[in-house]
Amino acid sequence: MNALSKKILVVDDDVVILRLVRESLTSLLGCEVDTTPNPEYAFEMVLRKQYDLLIFDYLLPSVDGPTLYALLSKVYAINPTAGRKMPQLILMSGHAAPTKAQECLREPGVKGLLAKPFSIERLVEKISALLNG
Repeated sequence: MNALSKKILVVDDDVVILRLVRESLTSLLGCEVDTTPNPEYAFEMVLRKQYDLLIFDYLLPSVDGPTLYALLSKVYAINPTAGRKMPQLILMSGHAAPTKAQECLREPGVKGLLAKPFSIERLVEKISALLNG
């Protein structure tokens, strides 16, 4: 499957990271990338639009990335909208992959952890492998 047609949502309270990830994935992989620093808005976005991949920061201001993903998973399980499936998740963490973030990798649908800072090459390589794998 070509990454060209893929839709990704990135949630991080650091707008510089949002811009960097959006521009990298759009220009290098040709993905359609939505971004928001607001986890509550991200929740609504995922319910309104079908995404192929979610990239959430581990630590967010009001709801952390794993909790946001768990809430979305529950909604999808209760009300699978028109056969849509729950998108996979990549977590980003600036805290050198804490134990708790590592534990999240055991959850269904969580496909990786990107430790910040990460290189554009690492980001593109990980996302490309996941979308095309």
